[in-house]
Amino acid sequence: MKTALKTYPPFIDLHPLMKAEGRIRLPGSKSISNRTLLLAALSRGTTEIHDLLASDDTLVMLNALQKLGVHWRQCHDTQKYTVEGVGGKFPVRQADLFMGNAGTAIRPLVAALAVLGGDYAIHGVPRMHERPIGDLVDALNDAGASIDYTGNAGYPPLHIHQGAFHAHRLQVRGNVSSQFLTALLMAAPLIAQQHDVTIEVVGDLISKPYIEITLNLMERFGVQVERNGWQAFTVRHGQQYQSPGTIYVEGDASSASYFLAAGAIGGGPVRVEGVGDSSIQGDVRFADALAQMGVEIRKGDNWIEAECHTPLQSIDLDCNHIPDAAMTLAVAALYANGTTTLRNIASWRVKETDRLNAMATELRKLGATIEEGSDYMCISPPTQIQSAEIATYDDHRMAMCFSLASLDGKLRRGAAMRIMEPQCVAKTFPEYFDVFASLRHEDLF
Repeated sequence: MKTALKTYPPFIDLHPLMKAEGRIRLPGSKSISNRTLLLAALSRGTTEIHDLLASDDTLVMLNALQKLGVHWRQCHDTQKYTVEGVGGKFPVRQADLFMGNAGTAIRPLVAALAVLGGDYAIHGVPRMHERPIGDLVDALNDAGASIDYTGNAGYPPLHIHQGAFHAHRLQVRGNVSSQFLTALLMAAPLIAQQHDVTIEVVGDLISKPYIEITLNLMERFGVQVERNGWQAFTVRHGQQYQSPGTIYVEGDASSASYFLAAGAIGGGPVRVEGVGDSSIQGDVRFADALAQMGVEIRKGDNWIEAECHTPLQSIDLDCNHIPDAAMTLAVAALYANGTTTLRNIASWRVKETDRLNAMATELRKLGATIEEGSDYMCISPPTQIQSAEIATYDDHRMAMCFSLASLDGKLRRGAAMRIMEPQCVAKTFPEYFDVFASLRHEDLF
């Protein structure tokens, strides 16, 4: 992994611009990248991973795996990596692991380490210590794990000891984060060596498309999961992860949302390459939401294109299937001809920041009228978007979303945006502002 990711100044100024058009190649999906790294590490055999995302979050996972004794190497200066699987047992049984603010890294890794046992300290940045993990820890401890909180109960940091798994059935709540279920699913084959293991979801499950990603990747690594709808998942005993040999990481569909929205607001056409009709990511359905707003969407197996020359239409949308990309809709709503309502977004509150509060605060700076509820947001656009200094809350999606407010739409003009602390985009997309500038046909630096 390149340790010298792109660095940014303390802020970036974006002036209003009439047109956005072009073609861009997406970086690899964060969700797929970190899942693939852990599955490759746990597998028998060597896996060649192509197009791995270069970001802070994947660097966190790579460094943790290295500390656990997993051998991996990068092919020259490319995003091709070779990971030597450990066959379901990490060589290093005692380690101190820093997980940054990478939810896609800490949660599955905690589950795997809890099952395999050892002596592991798990911690991250201060915000990570505010992100809940109690439902996952409870599910694991109830099944025989031995995990202690070393800070506030229900949150990292954690201390994992040697446990003794005995349960044939685990339960986990589904309404806080789908990553808890993902973690248990990925660890289930490690438990199910002598008996079948069933994971039951208590209550409603949010962000279901991310579970589809997990199940798809587990199958690619040789493990079949039997489903009873969204309420129970069973792994039959004796299955082990096996390397598929070579695997390609799709482009990041969540990142695609910013450029597709740029095409919708700035006229386009804007084409993103790396995701399309064959994608396993739920966030490709962001394009369907844009279509509801009146945007012309064209798709192929590996690309999506957005173009629009009429005012955007407001929508009322259940966003359970696109929780991350829904943030982009909140900014696109500034250019719509009425009040847009985004529903079922309670998970925003436990992400890199409290995104419901952060989005409401920054959208109001631009002149929007916001109604913020426990799990919904209503955005009524201003007559004219106001220039503003945008706080990013160390949240990559805040920086990327609000860059769009500098574009001129059909109903109202964008305004000058000062994006503070743009370095936060390194979490998933270090080159974001360079790529965004290419659609604006200008050089920001």
